[in-house]
Amino acid sequence: MSLDDKKRVGISKTMSYMLRHGPDKFKIFLDPEGFALIEDVLRGLCRRFKGLTRDEMLEVVDRCEKGRFEVRGEEIRACYGHSVLIRIEYDPIEPPEFLLHGTAHRFLDDIMRDGLRPMDRQYVHLTVREDFAREVGRRRDKDPVILKVEALKAHKNGVRFYKANENFYLADLVPASYIRTGISGTGQG
Repeated sequence: MSLDDKKRVGISKTMSYMLRHGPDKFKIFLDPEGFALIEDVLRGLCRRFKGLTRDEMLEVVDRCEKGRFEVRGEEIRACYGHSVLIRIEYDPIEPPEFLLHGTAHRFLDDIMRDGLRPMDRQYVHLTVREDFAREVGRRRDKDPVILKVEALKAHKNGVRFYKANENFYLADLVPASYIRTGISGTGQG
């Protein structure tokens, strides 16, 4: 049985919270790589989504366009966005020439002075897709600014980048000298 979009989104958001920020609240143990047993995650989800099956949970994982989750055997983890103390390690990669980051206008002066920092996350989140950058930026500003990061140039000068999935890249820090403004919230610029 296929889930409707509203329920799928609810399950995805709950699973993201469980695996990124609140495993203790759901009695889920994350190993040093951030993996939890699928069985434990399903049990936690069933508190809110009565009768949810393993197949339905995995359908949410498979249909997640942003690639938020990774399944390995009988385990699952969130690929990025953690605030819990477990640091998910990735191998450094050579990034695309440019990556994007959506943010609120009120943070722009600090970013252009200090660069992009992870803040309450483990990594700075960057994307290859403008729509994803815009969606992330809208969490804090209805008309966000989309920053363009000269990722390849930064990489060649020692900035480390990691690939979370096909749409999202991570960095420990992006110095301000590699950040450009100019893509407005309306897609102009």
